[in-house]
Amino acid sequence: MKKDLNDSICKEVVFERIYNKYSKDLHGYLYYKYGERFNPNDKVQDAFVKLWSNCKKVSLNKAKSFLYTVANNMMLNDIKHQKVVLRHQQVHTKQHTYETPEFLLEKEQFLQRYNKVLTSLNEEQRVAFLLNKTEGKKHSEIAEMLGVTQKVVEYRIYSAFNILKKELKGFKIK
Repeated sequence: MKKDLNDSICKEVVFERIYNKYSKDLHGYLYYKYGERFNPNDKVQDAFVKLWSNCKKVSLNKAKSFLYTVANNMMLNDIKHQKVVLRHQQVHTKQHTYETPEFLLEKEQFLQRYNKVLTSLNEEQRVAFLLNKTEGKKHSEIAEMLGVTQKVVEYRIYSAFNILKKELKGFKIK
């Protein structure tokens, strides 16, 4: 029976079902945890390639954990690489806009404050908040994705929202 579980991921139908079930959520998780800059879509694809390569070693009930761990490690490796690249290179970009300098300054200052407050949130609060408010995921979906109860997700979102409201004057969310 154990061998059947190990062999079943190697079947195309089962692998396709796993891909359809976890790929979108894994992408969302990586996107909100690390941002678009590190190509979460590529990391999702690479994680599934690695799962396919190791399909005989990974049991069906460990596939989700395997995917999230592999993708997360790929992101961390990419971040380490980017730090090395940034140390050896400076990028200067010119931006032209028709907005007033005052507006641009206010927008930049608010964005900096918003990002600062977001980074001050603990990882659990930030991920739950962004998945809910930006991606539109329901509390139950986030709970399943993160492996916690729905009440925990609600608390994380509520506490993150309160921190944002307290730190940013005029912060409102629909």
